[in-house]
Amino acid sequence: MGSLLSLFNFKGWEFDLALKYLRTKRKDGGIAVIAIISFTGIMLAVTALISVLSIMNGFRDELMSRVLAFSGHAYVSGQPINDFAHRDDMLKRIKAIPGVVDANPYLDSPGLIQNSHGQTGLAYMRGVIPEALKHTKLISDSIRPADGMAQFGVGDYGGDVILVGSGVANELGLNAGDEVTLVSPGGSTAFGATPRRKEYTVGGIFKSGVSDIDKAFIYMPISQAQLFFDREDEWDTVEIKVDKPYDIDLYRPALTKAAGEGAYISDWKEQNASLWGALKVERTAMRFILFFIVIIATLNIISGIVMLVKNKTRDVAILRTMGADRAAISRIFFMTGTIIGAAGTAAGLLLGVLFCTFIGPIQHFLEWLLHTKLFPADVYYLDAVPAKMEPSEVAFVVIASLLAACISTFFPALWASKLEPVEALRYE
Repeated sequence: MGSLLSLFNFKGWEFDLALKYLRTKRKDGGIAVIAIISFTGIMLAVTALISVLSIMNGFRDELMSRVLAFSGHAYVSGQPINDFAHRDDMLKRIKAIPGVVDANPYLDSPGLIQNSHGQTGLAYMRGVIPEALKHTKLISDSIRPADGMAQFGVGDYGGDVILVGSGVANELGLNAGDEVTLVSPGGSTAFGATPRRKEYTVGGIFKSGVSDIDKAFIYMPISQAQLFFDREDEWDTVEIKVDKPYDIDLYRPALTKAAGEGAYISDWKEQNASLWGALKVERTAMRFILFFIVIIATLNIISGIVMLVKNKTRDVAILRTMGADRAAISRIFFMTGTIIGAAGTAAGLLLGVLFCTFIGPIQHFLEWLLHTKLFPADVYYLDAVPAKMEPSEVAFVVIASLLAACISTFFPALWASKLEPVEALRYE
């Protein structure tokens, strides 16, 4: 252990000699050119790693924020939902849980939507509390025209005004004020089961930014949905929103207790298990793959230090003859490579942080320079490339880069310490 610790007992003259070797030109036995190449490679690798991971984090958070803003964070279904005598009390208990922002019932069913020209499309019709939908900013703020929600929920049984997703509207060529026919497969009459049909008015068109939602969802007041689906006073689910959706597991015990016996509790992670799992796997895989860029960049340090040792064989022999021990020789060459790695990492960290901080202006400059839209909002539903730096991830990149540089330098430095003075001077 003592010999290992002695490798890190750096002295001032060793540091000065390591810096001198870095400044020495190639013709004089130095590695200045290789040092510059190694430095540049590590700098670009660290910059790319921080930038790509930050952009991926930005896209992930933007996507999940839209999904979470649209849908609930937890759901209650099962027996208590249609216990007409006690379900209002259950709803009050849920809303009283610390951290619960809101809780509202909804009713939904798949069906068909038909425009005035007879063109038909698939739709997922959801009955909601009108006031609750107005508080869902992702939906209410995107509705066009802006006053499209004014008539939503007004009239007997909530009225006949519905809200249509932009994908559904584009497919059928719908605009606000158009008359459409909704078809539900679950109706029943005195003559048996038969599809139910009813005409509605498109009050507004919403755009959530999540294509699966925009191309399928239609909103109607829950009272109207109960009437249309022939499910008087029924609920399908109670949708719950909390102030910390990523910590939804912490709310489960309280929700289970408040919902009562026979309730089934699920959360957004279960509802979006495939998406959430894919994002986690993608994040881990990209971090692993991109880290190979750093490893490849640090390999230049190995070749540089090996060449430096060969060029400085005479210096090593003289130092050993003057009394420098093997650890001192190792420290000199170890510091030479580590300085390259540390400088490249620091420069890469600075460039990566600057790039992510000013990614908006950089995007606009490139669009002005290339005369094209690099990130069209009508395709991506975003007006800029999102980038979110996480301190833990940036720290991981910096530490991993420094560690890779140290490991790459250690073995050539150890080899240099094993040179014997007599062998080194034999051919001088």
